Amino acid sequence: MAVVKACKILITGANRGLGLEIVKQLSENSFPKQHIFATCRDPDGPKSEALRELVKKHPSAITIIRLDADDPSSVKESAKEVGSLLGNNGLNLLVNNAGIVANGTIQTSTVEDMKNTFNTNVIGPLLIIREYLPYLQIAAKASGTPGMSSNKAAVINISSVAGSMTRMPSIYKHFPTLPYGVSKAGFNMLTVLAAEELKADEILCMALHPGWVKTEMGGEKAPLESKESVEGMLRVIGSLTEKQHGGFLDYTGETVTW
Repeated sequence: MAVVKACKILITGANRGLGLEIVKQLSENSFPKQHIFATCRDPDGPKSEALRELVKKHPSAITIIRLDADDPSSVKESAKEVGSLLGNNGLNLLVNNAGIVANGTIQTSTVEDMKNTFNTNVIGPLLIIREYLPYLQIAAKASGTPGMSSNKAAVINISSVAGSMTRMPSIYKHFPTLPYGVSKAGFNMLTVLAAEELKADEILCMALHPGWVKTEMGGEKAPLESKESVEGMLRVIGSLTEKQHGGFLDYTGETVTW
C-alpha cells in the first residue's frame, strides 16, 4: 500500500466532509516530521468543532489556518502565515479540496449560483496555487531528487466526474447540477494548464475524483463512506509519479476521461 510521506501538507476545506477525513487519516498515521495545515473559512465557528477536537488529539501534527477561498486577501494572508511556519524545506503537498455545489438546469440556474460556484471552485484554487507556489518550488528544489511525486512537491485538485465532458451527459438527468458541473469542468482545465506550467519545476499536478460520497455535498443516497473514499485517495496520492502528471484519476486509481 502506497503511503503519503510528504512532510508538510496543506488541505483546504478541512473542517468537514472529505477534507476533515483526510486530516483525520493523515494525523492518525503521521510521520515524526509530518505536519498538516488544515484550512477553513471560520476556524472558531461551530462548523469547525470537529476539526478543533482533532487538533486536541494531535496537537503536534495539525495547525488550523483561516483560509476563505472566495476572499483573495484571506488566501494571501493564509500563505504568509503558513510560510512563516514552514521552515526551509517548503510545502510538499497542497490539496485543493474546498468546494461548493449548486443544483440547476439551463432554465433554473441563477446568475448567483453560477458566479458563486465558479468563484469557489475555480478562482479560489487558482489563487491558492498562485500564493503557495513559492513554497512548493522550495520543496521541489530541496528534495534533491529527480522526477515527480506527492512526497516531493504536488498539487492535488479534488474534482468530480460532474466536470467530465464525457461522463456528465449520461448522469445529468439524474443529477441536474449545471452550475457545479460547469465550475468543475473549469477546475479540470485549471488542473491541466497548471500542470503545464508546473512541469518545469517538477511539481506534480493532477485531478482526483473521490467518488460519490456520503457528505454534506454528496447527500445520504451516496454509496461511499468518507473513510473508504479517503483511504483510496491517499493510496492514489502516495503512489503518484510523473506518469500521472496532468491526469485525472478516481479514488481507486482508475483513469477518468476528461
